[in-house]
Amino acid sequence: MVRIFTAFFAILFIFNASIYADTVQISSSEWTATASSPTAHNDVKLNYNTLESDQSLKIKESPSALDKNSALTSTAHAEVEAEANDSQGAEIKSLQENLYEAYGQKKAVENSLSFFSERIRKQFSLWLARSGRYLPMMVEILLGKGLPADIAFLPLIESGFNPYAYSRARAMGPWQFIAGTAKRYGLKIDWWVDERRDPIKSTIAAAEYLKDLYGMFDSWTLALAAYNAGEGRIRRALNKSRANDFWTLKKTRSIPRETRNYIPHYIAATTIAKDPESFGFQDIDYYEPMLYDEIVINAPMDISVIAKSAETTVEEIRKLNPELRRWCTPLNVSSYTLRIPFGKKEIFFKNLTEIPADKLLATRQYKVKKGDTVKRVARRFGISTTAVREMNSLTGRNPKLKIGDILLIPPKEFVHLAKDRIGSKKGR
Repeated sequence: MVRIFTAFFAILFIFNASIYADTVQISSSEWTATASSPTAHNDVKLNYNTLESDQSLKIKESPSALDKNSALTSTAHAEVEAEANDSQGAEIKSLQENLYEAYGQKKAVENSLSFFSERIRKQFSLWLARSGRYLPMMVEILLGKGLPADIAFLPLIESGFNPYAYSRARAMGPWQFIAGTAKRYGLKIDWWVDERRDPIKSTIAAAEYLKDLYGMFDSWTLALAAYNAGEGRIRRALNKSRANDFWTLKKTRSIPRETRNYIPHYIAATTIAKDPESFGFQDIDYYEPMLYDEIVINAPMDISVIAKSAETTVEEIRKLNPELRRWCTPLNVSSYTLRIPFGKKEIFFKNLTEIPADKLLATRQYKVKKGDTVKRVARRFGISTTAVREMNSLTGRNPKLKIGDILLIPPKEFVHLAKDRIGSKKGR
């Protein structure tokens, strides 16, 4: 099915640049970066009165940086947002605009603004540029779930909108899910796919998780803190400190340093993203939004075959389907839904009919000999035992092989993709 995102975002930006460029690493406890030349922002400070709680925050329908770059008006954005929020009840829509109006004068937020706009200016520019590819889709999903649109800026501080971002805590994807939480919210993780890297499925999961967290804490700052540190840790910290809001909790040091910085980082990143020029970010070259066709294939296929049939590149197919971990679609499902470039569905199926069935999936075959074990076969071909088991639907840690059985083995050129752990871009 053709996917074209909401009208007010469809012509949001003008873009070029590569999606996978990465120049900065951020650890789970501190931020480190290749510093660019410090460039002070325009000393933008808003002297708003501090609000006492998140519940006091109201949606403010003023033009954002996104609206300024859009060919459509902020009024259209506000109407769509209001319609989505009305369907879910007014109590869940309070977030920004304005956490910054409420808390922008706090020293921690000012420090975060300086950090992004001065110390890691070059890297943050990249994150802003990359956001163009995913923001339209993410906003549509979040509004559809009744959440504030500004939640879509959270991946700025989670991953820099890099679907391959991988942390020391083994969190993965644009929303940085750890495996347990990801599976709890319906994301599949196995040898073939890691749906934490899927920008659409992971956004749906993140929306459900954040909605649950807001329901637990009735506060967006606490909900976001729990997204970072875990709901259990925030509950225990609140009980121990007797605090009832994030800023009071922050002063008690009952939560990790990373979480104490997380809300100021989010407020600062969102504020810059909504009005980058005011903070010295000129002429951001935003990436093009995701536009694609969805197709269903009923047999495993090499990504190279998919790319050839769609008359595009392997890189483009991987960009649209970052959840795929191997050289082909999974062998353990009867059908698979793929994204291909928009407008390519008809030519894809036309070209596919011209490819012989035995050319759709590149594999080698190995006939089991006496004395062979899964471990021995894996060692012979330089792959993992998991690869042997997964490609041949073998169960158990050490399944027995029968002499004469035919095993599927990855082709030589894809052996590096048949390891237990394949490379992921770390950092943001």
